[in-house]
Amino acid sequence: MERAIGVIDSGVGGLTVVNEIMRQLPNEQIVYLGDTKRCPYGSREESEIKEFTYSMVREIMTYDLKMLVIACNTATAYTLKDLKQMLDIPVIGVIKPGSRAAISVTQTKKIGIIGTEATIKSRAYEYSLKEINSDLEVQRLACPSFVPMIESGDYLKMNTLEMIKEVLSPLTNNKMIDTLVLGCTHYPLIAGEIGEVLGEDIHIISSSGETAREMSVILDQRNLLSKDLISSHLFLMTGNKDNFKLVYENIFDNRLSNFADVEIKQIELKELEESYK
Repeated sequence: MERAIGVIDSGVGGLTVVNEIMRQLPNEQIVYLGDTKRCPYGSREESEIKEFTYSMVREIMTYDLKMLVIACNTATAYTLKDLKQMLDIPVIGVIKPGSRAAISVTQTKKIGIIGTEATIKSRAYEYSLKEINSDLEVQRLACPSFVPMIESGDYLKMNTLEMIKEVLSPLTNNKMIDTLVLGCTHYPLIAGEIGEVLGEDIHIISSSGETAREMSVILDQRNLLSKDLISSHLFLMTGNKDNFKLVYENIFDNRLSNFADVEIKQIELKELEESYK
């Protein structure tokens, strides 16, 4: 039986990454874990972000995985380096792929980053971008109201345009960028509205597609690509199952039932083991 790809996120945002993985790697089985009960991570202290992320890793590593994807920018910023050393399977984050995608399209070398408070505070994107090209100008903006709106499913029920316009006003008022990185995997779910606010001249970058491409390369290099069609996917969440399914159905639009059995389960994360501290 083929080993699965594990994907973890602080909530439902990582489903945007899963959607792209399934598009580019349709033979791969996915085990997804979203910590929807404790979301958002972006307003928490570094110690909590690490503890919560490691508890997700402990749970998902009970499955037979060949790769782990940290589909959360905040968790990537604070735990990727350590998890790469802890685990004996490839571990992929979403920040470097997003940075490379932004650099590939910017013409003015002026790039904006929006994300959670913790991601912005970490400056992980700025460091990643400037590691590749030190001449870049990077503008950072925390958008703490976006994740709760998306996790609750409110973005599907309300007109969010005015709220998004107000939140992004520091970037739109000065016209300082030509490229914007969605530095949170929740944000692609409101990418249309963000694009409407910013205007068609601004390139909007989601790390999902680039992350899936990087995964494909690594799996191929290690001869780990699945050769057979998958039979099932497993989606785990720690919080409200109804809210999860609302966003899940919006992203996948019932397409998964056409080629795979899908199981959606609510679980409780066990206490953190000393080995993951």
